[in-house]
Amino acid sequence: MLANYHTHTPRCHHAVGDEREYIENAIKGGFKILGFADHSPQYFEGGYRSGIRMTPEEAVDYVATLRRLAEEYRGDIEILIGFEAEYFPAIFPALTALCRRLKTDYLILGQHCLNNETEGIWVSQPDPSHERLTHYVDQVTEGLATGSFSYLAHPDMYHYTGDDEWFGKEMTRLCLAAKEMGIPLEINMLGLSDHRHYPSERFFRIAAEVGNEIILGCDAHDPKALSDRASIEAVGEFAEKLGLKPLPALRLKAI
Repeated sequence: MLANYHTHTPRCHHAVGDEREYIENAIKGGFKILGFADHSPQYFEGGYRSGIRMTPEEAVDYVATLRRLAEEYRGDIEILIGFEAEYFPAIFPALTALCRRLKTDYLILGQHCLNNETEGIWVSQPDPSHERLTHYVDQVTEGLATGSFSYLAHPDMYHYTGDDEWFGKEMTRLCLAAKEMGIPLEINMLGLSDHRHYPSERFFRIAAEVGNEIILGCDAHDPKALSDRASIEAVGEFAEKLGLKPLPALRLKAI
């Protein structure tokens, strides 16, 4: 694993360390490319302020800080600047306009909630609802179809506890859409090392059958994750066990 495009900073209010610590640990861990994709700002209506992401104003310093460090570490490691973002249709154009203004390198789609964060339907909570799983797949595939996202982070984060037949039907639909659009699916190292319900073998068996491109993502919220060889090897072994061959590097899509 020589490239990681899923790295956070304390601006999301649930990560630790600073940018330099992440970079130093990535070099120690043998990475050649380190992409920062902290939780994106969003232009919520009604004055809502999220507790899990930076503000649009903080995004300016986020980009400026990483640009300075990218220059400082040139020759040691390639630093890329992006965001992990949800697809919230009504306010997505404002986010992409900000990305273009700041000239960020990429977006990854990490859909943590349905509809909009202000409605509080979080996909990581156990849920047997057929309708909400279908809604998740609809919203994710619509987001991918914008052409703005370079890959789909933790595609199996939806904690569906209903029947396997419905899961297979809907997740096959998601995998087929991602394949058709040429968008890789992420095997998430944080979920594996933290013993979460993802990465899911039943999901990635479907991805293997469909023939999706796969990328490994550290989802680093602590600098030490980038030099944790045991966790890095474990996520590679997860892929190997299912016959998946992760991409060595990502083809970035223009926002």
